[in-house]
Amino acid sequence: CMNYMLPLSYAWGNFSVLAVGIWAIVQRDSLDAIMMFLAGLLLSVLTDIIHISIFYPSHDFLSDVKRFSIGMAIFSLLLKPVSCYLVYQMYRERGGE
Repeated sequence: CMNYMLPLSYAWGNFSVLAVGIWAIVQRDSLDAIMMFLAGLLLSVLTDIIHISIFYPSHDFLSDVKRFSIGMAIFSLLLKPVSCYLVYQMYRERGGE
């Protein structure tokens, strides 16, 4: 998000998942909140893959700032399956099936 290389839909998607995640943490007894957070994380994995693959710059136009930005986006994408697993464990602890 810091280099404007990826479109605004990337930032809005990730920030909206973050907002639902905060809601899921605050509402400890709500299964709907945690399910929406898990669904949002899974959907954001798919959209992040699409955004990164479409908007990845060619090697000629890759400055250090762009390289760092895309590296952080890829690192965030790699951490999302771990987050999905942890959110699923929270769902099971709250009484989900």
